Amino acid sequence: MFIPSNQRHNNVCIVTIISIIVIYSFFPVNASSVYKPVPLKSSISQVQPMTGIVLWDDHEKNTTSAIQLEFSYMLYDQVVREQGVYNWDVVDKKLDAIASRKHQAVLRFRDTYPGYPTSIPEYIKKLDGYEEIDSTSEGEKTSFPDWRFQELKRFILEFYQKFAQRYDSDPRIAFIQVGFGLWAEYHIYDGPCIPGRTFPSKEFQTSFFRHLDTIFKITHWSISIDAADNSLTPFASDSTLRSMKFGLFDDSFMCEDHTGYNTSCWNFFDRNRFGHSPAGGEFNYYTDQDQRTVLGPNGSHGNPFEKEAEKFHISYMIGSDQPSYHPMSRIQDAGIACGYKFHISAFYSNKDSSMVTVYNRGVAPVYYDAYVAINGIRSATSLKYLQPDSSITCVIPSGGDVPILSIKSDRLVEGQTIQFTADLSGETPVIKNKRNSGPVQNSAVAVFNLAGKRVCNNFCVKPLQSTAAPGIYVSGKSEVFLFNNSRGVRY
Repeated sequence: MFIPSNQRHNNVCIVTIISIIVIYSFFPVNASSVYKPVPLKSSISQVQPMTGIVLWDDHEKNTTSAIQLEFSYMLYDQVVREQGVYNWDVVDKKLDAIASRKHQAVLRFRDTYPGYPTSIPEYIKKLDGYEEIDSTSEGEKTSFPDWRFQELKRFILEFYQKFAQRYDSDPRIAFIQVGFGLWAEYHIYDGPCIPGRTFPSKEFQTSFFRHLDTIFKITHWSISIDAADNSLTPFASDSTLRSMKFGLFDDSFMCEDHTGYNTSCWNFFDRNRFGHSPAGGEFNYYTDQDQRTVLGPNGSHGNPFEKEAEKFHISYMIGSDQPSYHPMSRIQDAGIACGYKFHISAFYSNKDSSMVTVYNRGVAPVYYDAYVAINGIRSATSLKYLQPDSSITCVIPSGGDVPILSIKSDRLVEGQTIQFTADLSGETPVIKNKRNSGPVQNSAVAVFNLAGKRVCNNFCVKPLQSTAAPGIYVSGKSEVFLFNNSRGVRY
């Protein structure tokens, strides 16, 4: 397959020393060192790990293979009842149950939920000076935390530090969502919204986010797009907070006014944020009609989901009611439209090594390390953050007559597999002249990329003056090149 002509960039990694490098065509070539094209046919038949439509973990159809992710709220007082005593059993049991279904978790700890007491640990509630406010939200008696209280603020920082120490590298977790207010969605739209009292002060939020930015080294955390509200949050006045690598979730995705308020919130946090952090959310519940139609042919309000997923570079979307309105096959198809989608556009191998170009046909990157592997041996360079419409070329220190290609990641649970598409015949691509569609003239001294663009002459022995990106290239004689931005090297 040709690398699409609109590719933005290529990258190259050399992970092994190849014993024979032939720079000039008159040097003798060891047959075992010559790279030959490898035939490969593959398709994507399921939602990819860490992407797709998300069901709640207690959903009756949570065993379906049409999803890869399950969502759950968590409560602080499920883990801590006494000061300094942490019991993570409830978290581990939930993660184990989700993993047993070959899925990963999206977790969100919340303190306030309409109709319920807060989840603040009991020991804090018993301390002198701590005073919650009992009020009404969504017509239900609801308790709101006392964010004036220093021990509550200290506890929250300690809680996430201990959580990160325990779960930062845990493959059972795909993403975590954090926040304050109703449902931890960064608002109290109904009830007593008092900054510094029922909602944390901007000063504490600043400390909280800087803390998260320090303690999570691997796991991606996200906040609600509602955190764009300048009246409650510090992001508008502190650009250094917005520069942190956190993701976003939109809990009213594809609502009628999505092009207004919601989109302005996405824009506030930078629409290119998806390049390093996941974009997700939940289908809106403003009307029953929205839930019924959101995955229909025309989507909600005339906007098909696949187009909205591409527009906002969505990796995952909570849609736990969708099995009531659509077959699991539709939910799977919608999930496949989310996140990354790898395509093998070139595959060459010799006795000892292989060269593989991976192209991301999806709408977002993969956010954890994943590696091309040949015969089980991994490349040294990760596919993490490979952007949509971009490719990367790697050399893997394994080859042979029938090399087996796979994509490996340590951020998967048992039973999960990263798939890819491929349609390679095993024949060296024939580069055509764009003017007459015939063979390239004077091809013995010209090198072209797989899109047919001339990148340099004379086998690039001279320092390259063009802007060609790294990758796999061929000459008109079907010779294979690995190009490293300073010279062309023929293997």
